[in-house]
Amino acid sequence: MQKFRHLVAVDQTGINQNGIQRLQAMSQQADFYCDLPDEQTVIDRLQGADCLLVSYKTPISGRAIRAAKDLKYIGMCCSLYGPDSANVDIRTAQELGIPVTGIFDYGDNGVIEYELSALIQLLHGFGGPLYKGRPRELGGLKVGIIGLGTVGILLADALRYFGCELYYYSRTRKPSQEERGLTYLPLHQLLKTCDAVSTHLPRGLHLLDSEAFSHFGGGKILLNTSLGPTFEIEALKNWLAADPDNYYLCDGCGMGTAADQLQGTRGVLYTPQGSGASIQCTQRLTDKVIANAQKFLDGAL
Repeated sequence: MQKFRHLVAVDQTGINQNGIQRLQAMSQQADFYCDLPDEQTVIDRLQGADCLLVSYKTPISGRAIRAAKDLKYIGMCCSLYGPDSANVDIRTAQELGIPVTGIFDYGDNGVIEYELSALIQLLHGFGGPLYKGRPRELGGLKVGIIGLGTVGILLADALRYFGCELYYYSRTRKPSQEERGLTYLPLHQLLKTCDAVSTHLPRGLHLLDSEAFSHFGGGKILLNTSLGPTFEIEALKNWLAADPDNYYLCDGCGMGTAADQLQGTRGVLYTPQGSGASIQCTQRLTDKVIANAQKFLDGAL
């Protein structure tokens, strides 16, 4: 059985204890860390490592990759959509011939449960603010989904059950979803049309600017569970201040690094943990990370 010589999980990857034991059996030496290291600490930890595992929270710079002279494989314990949104310098890894893998479809169910829960609580005033002063059901609510990937489609399926009117904006049209009742609209038209909008975008894509919020208007709800803000922060704050019935609903992932800037802002309903986190999510993440590492060892990447 092929093994890694030295595996390093450089931060809190979310791999469960059973997974740690399985990875230990796949490497002659395995080190697991549970903090969020800076660049120099990453470099120090990777000395002699041929396998790096990392969550979405820790940047892995080109400098760190070049300094890890023995590195042969990078396993991201999170989704990988492309070089521009990844926290790993994919281009440097490619230049050096180091494979980088990501995982998909591991935390989606919890995200959908959160979005439904957050919307329902606001619409009915359960334990917090009441949207527009009177309780209302999801049925008939006009909901727009920006970014119709796996999570966006799952959200549409869930909202369809409750009778929402569904619209979407995406870089590419989705005929199969349009056949199921989703209506495509250009971005600004979608914002004007919908009562609530949920964004599902790659990290670092700030699609909603002041002009977009001006089209969105008042008495609206914005939801975000992407990795970090999908908007310009000052534009969001101005939009929230413009109408007492404007709300921003997000989890720990959606808030990203904006917590200090949005602290105390009226209309921000923030759940500090990542909504995808669950026992089931952790198991799926663990299994997929180990499967990718095994493929590398088997020469199947």
